[in-house]
Amino acid sequence: MDLRKNILTALLLAIGFILHQVMPGAIGSMKFDLMLAFIFVSIFINREFKNVILTALLGGIITALTTAFPGGQIANIVDKIITCLVIYLLVLIAEKVKFNQISVGIISFIGTIVSGSVFLGTALFLVGLPAPFLALFVGIVIPTSITNIFITLIVYNAVKSTLKVSGVKFIEQ
Repeated sequence: MDLRKNILTALLLAIGFILHQVMPGAIGSMKFDLMLAFIFVSIFINREFKNVILTALLGGIITALTTAFPGGQIANIVDKIITCLVIYLLVLIAEKVKFNQISVGIISFIGTIVSGSVFLGTALFLVGLPAPFLALFVGIVIPTSITNIFITLIVYNAVKSTLKVSGVKFIEQ
């Protein structure tokens, strides 16, 4: 992998880490996972499978370290690995049609739903949930999914513009 691509991934994850760290816990100590937006942008910008795996592992470890959810460490790692693989497949499908702003928004929404569902399902299986699954899904996952559409679009456009100005060719469009 190219060092510049790895550095960009690291910077995006670092920004996501800061936002994940300062985000307060909501229902049942579950946080709005804004780290997902930065994980998605990393995958959108650098579509190599090795980057997807690296981003999934690092994103999972970082969110596991900063979780406020009781027993959410393993759930975070499992959730990020599955979510990144789903996002990668969705990006491959979107490339065949047309990868644009609408597909970025749709993929980020679906990715956040997948992430929240996998997280809650894994946590339910491993340690139980502090509130009913449906309450956590409706109170945290759905609002986070909607918020992540806008955050992902803003970050994606900012990174894309920066790369265009700097002359770096990461995006194959």
